[in-house]
Amino acid sequence: MLLETTLTPPVWVNSQQSLNLLVDDLKRQTSIAVDTEANSLHAYHERVCLIQFSTRQTDYLLDPLSIANLSQLEEIFANPEIEKVFHAVDYDVYGLNRDYGFSIHNLFDTMIAARTLGYSSLGLGSLLKEKFDIELNKRFQKADWGQRPLTEELIDYARLDTHYLLDLRNTLERELRAKGRWELAHEDFVRASQVNGHNGDPRERWQRISGQQDLDRRQQTILHELCLVREKIAEKLDRPLFKVIGDHHLLLLAQKSPQKMGDLTELGLSERQVHRLGRAMIEAIQRGQTAPLVRATEMDRAPEAVLTRLQRLKAWRKETAQKLGVESDVILPRVTMQAIADRNPHTLQELAEIMRESPWRLEHYGPDILKATHTAVAAKKG
Repeated sequence: MLLETTLTPPVWVNSQQSLNLLVDDLKRQTSIAVDTEANSLHAYHERVCLIQFSTRQTDYLLDPLSIANLSQLEEIFANPEIEKVFHAVDYDVYGLNRDYGFSIHNLFDTMIAARTLGYSSLGLGSLLKEKFDIELNKRFQKADWGQRPLTEELIDYARLDTHYLLDLRNTLERELRAKGRWELAHEDFVRASQVNGHNGDPRERWQRISGQQDLDRRQQTILHELCLVREKIAEKLDRPLFKVIGDHHLLLLAQKSPQKMGDLTELGLSERQVHRLGRAMIEAIQRGQTAPLVRATEMDRAPEAVLTRLQRLKAWRKETAQKLGVESDVILPRVTMQAIADRNPHTLQELAEIMRESPWRLEHYGPDILKATHTAVAAKKG
């Protein structure tokens, strides 16, 4: 299927008046395409820097850095009569809620739809190429969207992220309905609209550094102090953590515990990093050498019966997913599977309490889920 590729210029929304016109247009729609761009690779205090909307007639680029109050958009995002079409909505939901308190009702995620259909290539560019023979230039994915003015190339890149989404959405819906998977995908659309935190507690960031588990507790304590210092410096400079100093360098500093500024360059820090961070890093290392020892958060090991049920559910889920040609979590999300293993329902009614947000899965897989968990118990007793 080929689409019209002659594009009219996008409408730039950067004033209260143009925002009013945008909202008036969006109110008249039943389905709109939405995307956001943020500056996560360029700032400590990440924020949404651009919001793209597309209707059947118009592409809009909204500059949230130029408009003080975007509260009018709440009636669009919260309106269940207006479908919001995203691709890979997770971070958009989080950013719009974090920055503006918006909640999104009635969304369609083209990536979730593609996963439910068993597509192996899930990127927007891959899907548009396969369905419409349209190629997107993705070389601006790491651009600084907080800069102004945006170049013409960035503007063109941003508008194309939503321009074809409504056509892609319609194509994928037809395929979902043809395969009897529309309700399955819809359950995950609803789940995707729920806001989940992304950053975690900065005081525990050291535990998320790959390799920290190989350190002894004193070295882990030093790493903890180094992470706290990096956090403060990154916040002061408004730079992302990795652009201040990378995790691998913090891990090396914790292992080697250098005591002099001159030792830092030998461990791979640049002269600029030594000049800007060196003294603070040395002081953090010295604090870590005498501070009370930290302890990594340990997850309590689940009872054997729970682990057995979980393994049986995983095996059933994998087998079922292979038959449908999809990833395992399309059949049963991990959090739901864990809840079933933990609570061990014995009846469909008990299972329904756990799967309240998954009625289609309950109807189609409920008996098989109970069979898997009960077989686990029977096998253990035998």
